[in-house]
Amino acid sequence: MPRIKFTVSYDGTDFCGWQRQNHGDKPSLSATITQGLKKIFDQEISLFASGRTDAGVHALNQVCHFDTTRPIERLKGFNLSRAMKTQLPSSIVVKKAWLAPDDFHSTISPDKKTYRYLILNAPQPSVFLTRYADWVYHPLNLDFLNECSKFVVGNQDFKSFQSVGTEVPHTVREVFDAKWEWRRPNIAQFTITGSGFLKQMVRNIVGTQLLLERKHLPATIMKEILEAKDRKVAGPPAVPQGLYLMRVYYPLDLDNRCLEL
Repeated sequence: MPRIKFTVSYDGTDFCGWQRQNHGDKPSLSATITQGLKKIFDQEISLFASGRTDAGVHALNQVCHFDTTRPIERLKGFNLSRAMKTQLPSSIVVKKAWLAPDDFHSTISPDKKTYRYLILNAPQPSVFLTRYADWVYHPLNLDFLNECSKFVVGNQDFKSFQSVGTEVPHTVREVFDAKWEWRRPNIAQFTITGSGFLKQMVRNIVGTQLLLERKHLPATIMKEILEAKDRKVAGPPAVPQGLYLMRVYYPLDLDNRCLEL
């Protein structure tokens, strides 16, 4: 069975998250995309993704894959992006698609991922950014926030920043880079790249840093929180609308064996 890899971007505001939920009226992203694929390919679809984003979280390049019974000859030159446009709401866009080798798996194969968090730092909120950024009215001290960020870089146990809800074998992850910078004079962005992330780990890291900054506490408390391995000692999660899955990285040999449709 041919395996199709594709990237998708979405505004997560009107969805309950990537995965199906047991409560609430909002649809899941995975179910919405799966239904569109089922109509196009006229078969049952098992859809896999690089990870599960939470309710309200966005993605610029979520990576997915599925297997199809359609012969390869009928897939060459097939424009999945154009076909899915007729099946999806405007808040979801399939960007590119590839024929992938059998050993490619969107969930298991990634080397690392990059997330970004946006904050509108202004006296008043913006009606146009309320779905796409957090809002902080007091002037942010990015030098302090970067001091906090230094402590999350490295291979260490992030149990203090893991929210309940998803069982994992262990809570050790490696963060390669984490930094704050001004995207615009009043838009702050936090970019973090790591081998993988626990449930709400990025939002919990951001929320904790913002709490320390707001209370004028020492940046070294981030190190103490990490060493405690206790979620109760960290701050509350930052709101979901500011978070974006930016990029998922796969081994070069896998990427080179993917043929663009």
